[in-house]
Amino acid sequence: MAKQPMLKFVDISRDMPAKRSAEARTGDYHEIYAEFAASKAAEQASRCSQCGVPYCQNHCPLHNNIPDWLNRTATGRLQEAYELSQATNTFPEICGRICPQDRLCEGNCVIEQSGHETVTIGAVEKYLTDTAWDNGWVKPLVARAELGQTVGIIGAGPGGLAAAEELRAEGYGVTVYDRNDRAGGLLTYGIPGFKLEKDVVMRRVERLEAGGVEIITNCNVGEDITFAELREKHDAVLIATGVYKKRGLKAPGSGISGIVQALDYLTTSNHLNFGDDVDLATLDAKGKKVVVVGGGDTAMDCVRTAIRQGAESVKCLYRRDKENMPGSMRETQNAEEEGVQFDWLRAPKAFTGEAFVTGVRVAKMRLGAPDASGRRAPEEIDGADYTEDADLVILALGFEPENLPEMWETPELEATRWGTITAQHDTHATSLPGVYAVGDIVRGASLVVWAIADGRGAAESISAYLRTSAQVAAQ
Repeated sequence: MAKQPMLKFVDISRDMPAKRSAEARTGDYHEIYAEFAASKAAEQASRCSQCGVPYCQNHCPLHNNIPDWLNRTATGRLQEAYELSQATNTFPEICGRICPQDRLCEGNCVIEQSGHETVTIGAVEKYLTDTAWDNGWVKPLVARAELGQTVGIIGAGPGGLAAAEELRAEGYGVTVYDRNDRAGGLLTYGIPGFKLEKDVVMRRVERLEAGGVEIITNCNVGEDITFAELREKHDAVLIATGVYKKRGLKAPGSGISGIVQALDYLTTSNHLNFGDDVDLATLDAKGKKVVVVGGGDTAMDCVRTAIRQGAESVKCLYRRDKENMPGSMRETQNAEEEGVQFDWLRAPKAFTGEAFVTGVRVAKMRLGAPDASGRRAPEEIDGADYTEDADLVILALGFEPENLPEMWETPELEATRWGTITAQHDTHATSLPGVYAVGDIVRGASLVVWAIADGRGAAESISAYLRTSAQVAAQ
């Protein structure tokens, strides 16, 4: 009887790719995890239980066929494994790097629930696609036919680019408009290189352009071209702008110089690492006492970037405790290893300084009764304030949608009371004929993997709409 290649979780422990030491990795912006070797990837994939109800797949927004490509990895059929992974995911190597697997696929692994530790899904996914690029298995994007209809996509982030690939493969002319000087959205400018090296993103962009997708950068819809002109120019339009309006903090002294927004800080750092000529001004942490306010993944990106810029000290203030923070526990651990100090149950009340910030007045908090979301609401402890010295304060408080109907002079584009664009859940269609919307501009600030899923789904709906339009026009 042949030896069972799977179900090795009883004998083999979970293992991650080797992680560079904190001392080594804080000196650069390279990714901190090494690649799996082929034997290690096969070994870890063999731990999959091949369960009848794959909760890993069910809890993946893309419903990736995880058990099957783990099986093929374990049995050495790597090209087949890659082809399965890319069949449902436009950017598997990106998701393998930045998805919060601990909250999605790995967090719902059946063997994790049984006490054997989860399968290392994300690292295997990353390994498969990196191996595919190295071996030429990633094929050029080729349109099946030229259909003569065009789609305009606003936003070159993960949702827009995922839709662009699907639509171009069908044979539609695709033009992507983006306000930045490079495509990729937050993949390019919002996520640091130590989590996602930029050549990984750029090679995907280059593949799209080589396949006939036109990407127009430095183009701000509403200023450089109107939304009405886009609708006139294209047979369908997809809104994939993301959400970029930063949440401020209404506190005394919040306008003092040296208090900056997280996205401005991260974008400047990424421009610098591209070799661009940027004005650091207040956005350089070198030699400074840095305080980051927030507990999400963006806050983790900021604290770890500040360490790499040579900050004297880096502290993160979060108003709840560690167990209730929204960011990845894996990222928090990485930050702690690199020298970041976390002050839990702390919230800023005011900022001190004249021309430049010198400190943060901090309130100590405790967790009270649950709020509307069910999480325990933080409450201030009276008389427990103190001042934390700071030369640079970074606010990582999340993002809100811009008022697109107003910016684009299109009041008939329906939005929710939160400012997100109203779109049908199943088709992604908006209130305007031939106009669709995906990603954060519909969901609010969310995950890259959800944007990819939305983009792929919208492409299918747009294709159906354009086929119907072509049939009507032919009659």
